[in-house]
Amino acid sequence: MKIAMLARNPDLYSHRRLVEAAETRGHQMDVINTLLVYMNITSHRPDLRYGGERLTGYDAVIPRIGASVTFYGTAVLRQFEMMGVWPLNESVAIGRSRDKLRSLQLLARAGIGLPVTAFAHSTKYSDDLIEIAGGAPVVIKLLEGTQGIGVVLGETHNSAKSVIDAFRGVKSHILVQEFIKEAGNTDIRCLVVGGKVVASMKRSGAEGDFRSNLHRGGSAQIIKITPEERSTAVRAAKIMGLNVCGVDLLRSNHGPVVMEVNSSPGLEGIEKTTGKDIAGRIVEFIEQNAKPNKTKTRGRG
Repeated sequence: MKIAMLARNPDLYSHRRLVEAAETRGHQMDVINTLLVYMNITSHRPDLRYGGERLTGYDAVIPRIGASVTFYGTAVLRQFEMMGVWPLNESVAIGRSRDKLRSLQLLARAGIGLPVTAFAHSTKYSDDLIEIAGGAPVVIKLLEGTQGIGVVLGETHNSAKSVIDAFRGVKSHILVQEFIKEAGNTDIRCLVVGGKVVASMKRSGAEGDFRSNLHRGGSAQIIKITPEERSTAVRAAKIMGLNVCGVDLLRSNHGPVVMEVNSSPGLEGIEKTTGKDIAGRIVEFIEQNAKPNKTKTRGRG
């Protein structure tokens, strides 16, 4: 197979592992810088170009689109889809998962466990927003934040109100969420491939930090997840429409709650923690499912 990977940094662990896994199985993998692709969008035959050459002959495309380039990245991916190239994750699903508010609305409608979450444009009723989320402490998140950036714990009512006012003062959209104290500054990352949880790990925040992101000094260990946690992760991936994703869960007193569904999950932490060949599982899934013109949305939506 000839596979394209949309990625800006070919040297990242996740990208190197995917290339290695594909080549080990006899496939050709081309790493293409997402932002250097350009296209003729008015052509009757969808056209993508890179370095002066047409991008043709691909059987599948792996979108590793960074959050900061979601708009352009999904436009490029849509063009691949309209050319009949099978995507590991579809553009519509990626856009859905990147919109924190939209993803929470979809998960809530399907009955997935979530932290109590409030959202508003005005700060006029910030007192009520905090109360909706269960009262202080509350977690305040920027809608556009990623990897723990733009996530603040408001430990008291007044400090939470101050953070809300500050974020809205710079015209940022924010979510106010219930703080799951019983989770103990830990979360669970479930890696879902093709509707199955293929690996899971517990992540713990660095000393004094309630965020559990590994690149922020957190640590990880293997964990055995419950059937309910496994079901929640699989259902969340399906609701988002993602074939491959990382689902982040918290263990609350009322069962597992979903914090986020990540459409481009990093592989380094979970492969090194669990010792599993996740990249190999992803390539295997592509081998079994990549067929021309099989994209559900064909670039629509």
